[in-house]
Amino acid sequence: MDIQHHFIEQGNGFPLILLHGNGEDSTYFENQISAFSPLYHVYALDTRGHGKTARGSAPFTIRQFADDLAGFMTIRHIEKADILGFSDGANIAMIFALKYPALVNKLILNGGNLDARGVKLMTQLPIEIGYRIAKLFAGRSDSAKAKAEMLGLMVNDPNIKPEELAAIKAPTLVIAGTDDMIKGYHTKLIAANIPGAELSFIKGDHFIASRNPREFNKKVLEFLQK
Repeated sequence: MDIQHHFIEQGNGFPLILLHGNGEDSTYFENQISAFSPLYHVYALDTRGHGKTARGSAPFTIRQFADDLAGFMTIRHIEKADILGFSDGANIAMIFALKYPALVNKLILNGGNLDARGVKLMTQLPIEIGYRIAKLFAGRSDSAKAKAEMLGLMVNDPNIKPEELAAIKAPTLVIAGTDDMIKGYHTKLIAANIPGAELSFIKGDHFIASRNPREFNKKVLEFLQK
């Protein structure tokens, strides 16, 4: 692994790893770290090329981020963890659960999507346009190249087929906002294809963990403590 993750670590107990969304960092979960650390050993990571974690030289893809997470767990001697992923973090968590099932205890997928078609058009269209423009200038500008890579995650990734999700054996909670940028039927599709998955919609938009933490944390803790 060519990077060292920057991360926030707090609490004792069973490991709980938090994975933020596109263009964010571990501080997105400030309301979760404080709520979960009395019960869990919480690790909130900055993904490759996000926050204070270096970009490194490996591919900038959701699948690479899943491999990075496996490397992080090996270095920290974490044999198994509960994984909570938000947005692109949920997409990393899905790939991770498929690729490294032995490392996952429970899985929480907040606002994830299988491909770009799962995102509402009014959100996805500006991303697609921005990606194409950034790609045009990527050869001439480092900032355009970085932007193209970041937006590319939301255009080209994670490309998971619904039927692939049947291989996820970890108990799973699929959770999204009632007014999420992920289409409601798409969130239901993810839950329907993971054996035994629970589905929950919480009042709010895509950012329910940040904007409605009381309800979000309550639902997550209920699920984790079953």
